[in-house]
Amino acid sequence: MKIVTALKVLARLAAREDFARLTAPAAHPLIAAYLEQREDLARFCRARLGGASGDVDDVLQDIYLKVSTLDPDPPPDNPRAFLFRLTSNLLMDRWRSGQRSANRDAQWRQLNHETGAAEDLDAAPSAEAVVAGREKLARLLAALDTLPPKTQSVFRLHKFDGVSYADVAVQMGISRSSVEKHMMDALRVLSRKVQP
Repeated sequence: MKIVTALKVLARLAAREDFARLTAPAAHPLIAAYLEQREDLARFCRARLGGASGDVDDVLQDIYLKVSTLDPDPPPDNPRAFLFRLTSNLLMDRWRSGQRSANRDAQWRQLNHETGAAEDLDAAPSAEAVVAGREKLARLLAALDTLPPKTQSVFRLHKFDGVSYADVAVQMGISRSSVEKHMMDALRVLSRKVQP
């Protein structure tokens, strides 16, 4: 439980007239039972949480806060069983909350990141990759300007505008095999000139 929430609950309890009555072990049978069973409850929590002492302390605090807000009348028939059931329920709530949080995080990572072998990888390119990409694009455009005008037009229509070979042939009034020839010439020249 977050400390802020615990402080708010304690502040509410302190504001109540019967704060002393609720926290007095003799006056509240569940608080008395809690104080008697605290070590057993801590062992119970450690066994289920794997020994994380901070989590055990949080659960014990949650139990105390929950018990202190309950009406002492009528007291449960078996306070020990009641406390262990309450502890079990709180542990289950924490586990479910952790599962929901893990699922949310996994879905967010799946949408926004690529996952490597051991860690999350940001899908955005690094600054170095952006600079290298811009330099490669500048070399490509400079090399494209050295091509004959017809080859340039065929390449731009197909690669930049996404026009199919057949449509490029119709638009430029040439055969499809000529479009293929111009594309092969363009790719050959560009691959040679663009390589660093």
